[in-house]
Amino acid sequence: MSRGSGKGLSLKDKLDGNELDLSLCDLNEVPVRELAALPKATVLDLSCNNLISLPSDFCSLMHLVKLDLSKNRLQQLPLDFGRLVNLQHLDLLNNRLVTLPVSFAQLKNLKWLDLKDNPLDPVLAKVAGDCLDEKQCKQAAVKVLQHMKAIQSEQDRQRQRKLQAEREMEKKREAEQRAKEAQERELRKREKAEEKERRRREYDAQKAAKQEMEKKTKKETVHTRKPASSSRPPQPPRHKPSWSRSVLRVLLFVLFCILCTLAACKLTELQHQPLCISVNTLYEDVVAALQNHKMLQNMLQHNSQQ
Repeated sequence: MSRGSGKGLSLKDKLDGNELDLSLCDLNEVPVRELAALPKATVLDLSCNNLISLPSDFCSLMHLVKLDLSKNRLQQLPLDFGRLVNLQHLDLLNNRLVTLPVSFAQLKNLKWLDLKDNPLDPVLAKVAGDCLDEKQCKQAAVKVLQHMKAIQSEQDRQRQRKLQAEREMEKKREAEQRAKEAQERELRKREKAEEKERRRREYDAQKAAKQEMEKKTKKETVHTRKPASSSRPPQPPRHKPSWSRSVLRVLLFVLFCILCTLAACKLTELQHQPLCISVNTLYEDVVAALQNHKMLQNMLQHNSQQ
């Protein structure tokens, strides 16, 4: 295994109590897996190597209490560097750091910090100050932690404001969506009412047209029938039966009844009945009277001729 990766090293041989010295080993990478297998190594010295960055799983070495990363070429620390919550002593002298991750504020047990000889952001450099003695390095740890906590709080507030703005925007979008849906419902309702009214007008128009057509058809039928009736030849007026005809009919009917009675009394067995006897007697009297009248007429006629 290559020395540059640190995998050819025998870490147990370099472990002295709780201190593990990997300085001046020409390391390009940190052997995180091997270090994780040595939880007793709470003091780790990685100074004077060729480290450009730390892997993200380096932050799983939460047993570290003292860490020396001075005189490397580190340009930044992992974003979750604050997971090393047991860290009390941190040496970052002579690297290429400009800023620190916001999670740095979570290193609540940090008591000593050296950030000299880094191209730090001016504000951060002013907060860190010099670390020329034990007191200044302890003050640097306190001030940098306070500064990073302020940055974290500000970022949290910004996130909260952003989240609040997003929520308000979402509420606004929901309100606009509800208003749009209500407007669409109202529009559909109005269109439906207009469609219903249009269909009702069409129905009324069709009904009126149908009635008008029926009236026109009736008028044409009446006009068609009138010429037909006028083309018929005039019929002679019917004369109502006069009063004399009615009397004549009654007399004829009475005469017919008398004749029937006489025939019944003369020709049937009813002639011996009292009624028929009276009728026959009356008939004979009438006949005799007529004969006498006829004889009188003949006598008068004979006298007039003489």
